[in-house]
Amino acid sequence: MSPCGAFIDTNLLVLLVVGSEDRKSIERHRRTRTFTTDDYDCLLDMIEARGSRVFVTPNTLTETSNLLKQPRDARFRDRLRFLIEQSEEIVVASATAAHNSSFLRLGLTDAALLEVVSAERPLITVDLDLFSAAFAKGEESAINFTHFQNLP
Repeated sequence: MSPCGAFIDTNLLVLLVVGSEDRKSIERHRRTRTFTTDDYDCLLDMIEARGSRVFVTPNTLTETSNLLKQPRDARFRDRLRFLIEQSEEIVVASATAAHNSSFLRLGLTDAALLEVVSAERPLITVDLDLFSAAFAKGEESAINFTHFQNLP
């Protein structure tokens, strides 16, 4: 049986990194301005509920690293390094992802995620198109984070 945990899409991985480094930066960082500290707390709760294990792909890590670029500020990349060390990286060959039926519509990063998500390791995402594609693999394979945002 596969270990419990969840894959996190790039946008939420950026939120996780920024929030874990400095909660006050969530609403100031150009890549997380659409989120709140409550969203960050909700994401942490969702991860903990899945067994506290975060699964990542090299593709999502690369995109996250690129989105965390801040002039003269390496704090977020340093926090990403820590998160990389704590997560479990699942490698999907690009050729495999490119043959996924969603590749042309969603791109390489999302297609790679779709190759590995499952009921045991669902995808938590804010991307509706990615959510729909993962949900099509099975209702338990995808969690739409937007359904949990701003809840009391």
